This record gives sequence, structure tokens and C-alpha cells, in this order.
Amino acid sequence: MDIAQLNAWYSQSQRRVAVSLLMKRVGVTRTRAECLIRLWVYLLVKQLQESQPRLKPPLAKLELLETEMQCTHREAAELFYSDSDRGSDRAAGMMLDKLEALGLITKHFDGNATAIEIQAIPEILDTAAPENPVPLKIDDFDPRCDAIPVANLLATNYNWMNRNNNAVPYNIARILRVMAGQYSKGMGVLRRCDNLNPVGFYLLYPTAAESEVNFFNPPSKSLHLSSVSDVDPFKVAVPGDENCQSVFVRSWIIDEPYFEAYRLVFLEHIQQVLCDMKKDFPNLCDIYTLMIHPRYEKQSLALGFQKTSSDNQLSVYWMYLALDRYLALDIKVALVNA
Repeated sequence: MDIAQLNAWYSQSQRRVAVSLLMKRVGVTRTRAECLIRLWVYLLVKQLQESQPRLKPPLAKLELLETEMQCTHREAAELFYSDSDRGSDRAAGMMLDKLEALGLITKHFDGNATAIEIQAIPEILDTAAPENPVPLKIDDFDPRCDAIPVANLLATNYNWMNRNNNAVPYNIARILRVMAGQYSKGMGVLRRCDNLNPVGFYLLYPTAAESEVNFFNPPSKSLHLSSVSDVDPFKVAVPGDENCQSVFVRSWIIDEPYFEAYRLVFLEHIQQVLCDMKKDFPNLCDIYTLMIHPRYEKQSLALGFQKTSSDNQLSVYWMYLALDRYLALDIKVALVNA
């Protein structure tokens, strides 16, 4: 599909609006947004014409694909660079990798060509507030049932910025199960009530005193969930340890479709979890977290977290908040402009 055909199915003005909406997302540049919309139009038309051979342009709107569709790197290159002198099959493949890392598509090689599925993007589909939203509940993390889906959810937190795409969900799942055996009180999920799948997760890690120095070292040395190392740079504190002063928010995520509706209740629940944690660690007074995905930066600042140190190797940095400040916070008020 060349640029003229693309304009016939989905006009340049329509694409411009969609691109602007996409660019509000962290990591989505104008070029990446334009490539995604072109790919979406192409795959949607390709799919619709299989069942409606006489279908004529234009498309009334973009909608989700019913199934994944094949797309070679050559096809993607023609889509992405048809109006440019630059761009190769390899460049198109790298663009597809980046779109996947940003959580905009999923793809896999089926032995013949790359099969692609466009992810649900509320800004484009106008489904941010569905008429019949799926109810969610906060629940304990179940290492037997939740480790794999949570690992897949967390992988998107790391892949958006990676120079490679090797954040392995298997490795994350293995680590989560180990941590659940160490201190399960600090782990919880936001769970769909229909199929019980987790769509949100938090991991609060009471840190042994000898590991606190890590909070003052380069952040890249403290990444564990996204690494392949078996050595955890942090040691968990044992309940009753009066020397434990710090809790490490090792993970906090809500899947995009549920983020706005459920972040308040999730954060308020964590206030209660931390209150209960103080019963196990009476001198707990500091909260640290690694800012890995910039999506949560504005929220963290609104809650009172302060940036303490960054890293020359990766776009991650430490943030700190006094525990007493968080427990006293009216989160609903704090999130008004976040």
C-alpha cells in the first residue's frame, strides 16, 4: 500500500489527529506514531477485504483486528517509507521491535512471516470509558496462578527503553515466586473479577540494613527483575528486624486501560499495607523506588517522591519519600493534577 492508497483509506488529516493522540504517550515520537497508524490501516484493510472483497475506501474509523495478521518486513518498509528515500527492510524490522517494546503491538514469527496484532489503544478507539467496564478487585498475589501473567505485564515496563528486547518474562516469574516465599505481605494484584487475570501489581520489599547502601549507588546496579543474574542485590528483612528502616517499591504497575479508574484505590490500599508492614518492622521510615517507566513520573512527584540520583548507563533513577508523609497523604487530593 503506497501513500496514495493509504490516504484513500484513511486521510492524512485523520492520521494527523491519531498521531497527535499517540504522541501523548511516553516514548512515542511522531515517526513511531505515524508508522503505527500506517500499519494499523494496512492490516485492518487487509483483514476486512478477506471477508468483504468489494469493500471500498474510506474507512469510517480504526478498529481492532479480529485476529493477528501477517506482515513481512518488506511490506512494513513500503508502508513506513513509501514517501521517503530512506528506509530498508531491516529498518522496518527495528521499527516493529520498537512499537512492540512500547506496548503498541504484539508480534511473533510464525515460520513464514511476522504475525502482528494491534493492541487496544483507548485514545484512538475511544474506549477509555466502556459502557460495561470489567470490575476489578484488589487481591493477594498468588505465586501459583499469578506469576506468569504478572511477569508478562511487568516486561512491558522494561522493554520500552531497552537497547534490546530481552526482558524475559520467565526470569521475572521465577524471581516473583522466590520473593513470594520471602515476604508475601508486600505483594498484591489488581484482579479482573470475570477471569481472575491480574492487570495490576505491586511489590513492597522491606530491605535489610546491609542492603540500604544500594539506594545510594547507580540505579542500574539494582535492577534485578529485568536482569538475567541470579544474584539479588537486595536482601529482604526478617519480620521483627528493628534495624529495617527502608521499604523498596520494587514494582508498581496498572495496565493502561484500567490506570485512571483504579490508581486511587490501588494507592490507598498500599497505604494500609504499609501500616500493617510497620507492625513487622517498627522502625520503618523510608520509601525508595526506581523510576523505570516515565509514565509514572508525574504521579510519583504528586505523591511527594523526590529524585535522589540518576544513572549514566540507563534512563532510570532513584526516588525517595518519607513513609510518614505517604501515610498521612490524602491521595485523592494529591492526584488531582497528576
